[in-house]
Amino acid sequence: MIAIAGAKGGAGKTTTTLALAQALGRAGNRTIAVDADRHLPNLHSLAGVDRDATDNLREANDPITAITQPVPDHSNVNVLPAPIQTGSARMQERLRALTAESADIVVDCPSGAGPDLADPLSIADVALVVSTATDESLTAAAKTVAVARRLETPVAGTVLTMTETIPEEYDQRIDVPVLATIPAADQPLRSSPVRDAFDSLVETLTAEGYLSRTTTAVDRTAERLETGIDALDRTLGGGLAPGSVVAYRAAAASQSELLLYELTSARKTLYLTTERSEDAVSRALESTPATVGTPTDRGAPTVRAVDRETPIEDVTRALADIPDESNLIIDTMDVLESAEKSAYVDFLDELGERMLERGSVAYLHCLKGPTEPENRTRTEHAADVVFDLETDISSAELTHRLSVPKRRCGCQPAESITLDLTDGVSIDTSRDIA
Repeated sequence: MIAIAGAKGGAGKTTTTLALAQALGRAGNRTIAVDADRHLPNLHSLAGVDRDATDNLREANDPITAITQPVPDHSNVNVLPAPIQTGSARMQERLRALTAESADIVVDCPSGAGPDLADPLSIADVALVVSTATDESLTAAAKTVAVARRLETPVAGTVLTMTETIPEEYDQRIDVPVLATIPAADQPLRSSPVRDAFDSLVETLTAEGYLSRTTTAVDRTAERLETGIDALDRTLGGGLAPGSVVAYRAAAASQSELLLYELTSARKTLYLTTERSEDAVSRALESTPATVGTPTDRGAPTVRAVDRETPIEDVTRALADIPDESNLIIDTMDVLESAEKSAYVDFLDELGERMLERGSVAYLHCLKGPTEPENRTRTEHAADVVFDLETDISSAELTHRLSVPKRRCGCQPAESITLDLTDGVSIDTSRDIA
C-alpha cells in the first residue's frame, strides 16, 4: 500500500494517485486507487466514476472490493471512492481490509499534516510525498516527511509535479530522494510525457523494492498453515497463508530464538544460520525447552550455515532444496540486508516466488537495535506478514508481547499476545492477554 501524501493543497496528489495507479495497470498489475480524503474527496471525479457505490450498498459479507469501480479504459485499475460516512473508524476499517488484497493499493491522502493524515499514512507500507518546486510547497513536503517518520512509515521519496528540473535548494529542505519529475500539462492524464514519467516512476519503485515485480490475484486465504504456536494460530485465524514471507522483528536480548525453535515443530524446516555455526544452532535446538521437530514425525530441522562472503548467492542456492509445505528460517537477516540494493530486491523477489511455488513459509529473523541495515525497510515491505516481539524489562518480571502489525492475506489482529519465553513458548496466563 502506497500513501500519496503532501501537506500543500494543489500540488497534484490526486492526479499523482490516479496516474500512478494507471501506470501500474499498464505494467500488468491489479491496482486499486483509494480516496482517503474524507472531507474533500475528488478522486472519483477525476477518474470518471460514480461515488454512489458506498459502504451502504455493501452486504455484510461482501469484500471491500465489491464497491470499487473500474476506471474507464484501464482494465487493471479500480477506484474506491471516499465513504459518505466520514468517520475515522470507517476509513481505518476500509484501509485495513484492503491490506488483505492481492493488488497494488495507491491511497490519495488528505492535504495538511493533521490527524486525518494519520489514518492512511500509519497503515500504508510506504509513502510518496508530492510537491511542486515552489518554496512553500517544498516546506510543506518536508513537514509531511516528518509526519510519516513519526508514524514509522518509510518515505520512498518525492514526486515533483509541474516541473522537469529539481530545485537547487531541494537537498537543503528535504532529505529523501526525488523519484520523479512530472512535466506540466493541461490534461496530465492524457499527456504522453506525463504518462512516460509515471511509467518510469513504477520502474523506479520496483527497482527500489517498494513494489513487487508481479502482482498476483491468486487467493491464498482459503487454506492456512499452522505456525506450531497455538495462541498465534488462533490470533491468525488458523495460521499463515501458504507462500507467506514473514519478517520477525525482535531485540537481540529478547529470547527471540525460542520462538524460532518452536516454529520448527509445525513442519519440516530448513534453518539457515548467518551468524552462529551449524553446531551451535544444532546444540541449541537439542537443549532448548521449546518444542522442535522430531525424526519420527516432521523430521529434525536441517541446519546449514550461510557463507558470509556470498550470503545472497548461498541462500539462493539453498532455496532449490525447499520441500513443499515446509518452513524456511533465516537467522539473522542482517548480513543479507547489507547487500547491494538491487541484488537484495532481486533476492526478495526470488524468495517470495519460491515460497509460493512450494506452498511454504519463510521466517526472516530481523534484529532490532539502534542501527539497522539499510535494506530493512525493503524486507518489511516485501514481507506478507510482520511479527514484532516487544520485551519490557521495566517491571520486576520480564514481559514479552508479540504483535502482528502487518498482514496482507487475512484480517490483521488488533491485539498482541503476551508470551512466556522462560520455559519454551506459551501463553502467559498471569497477565491480561489477547
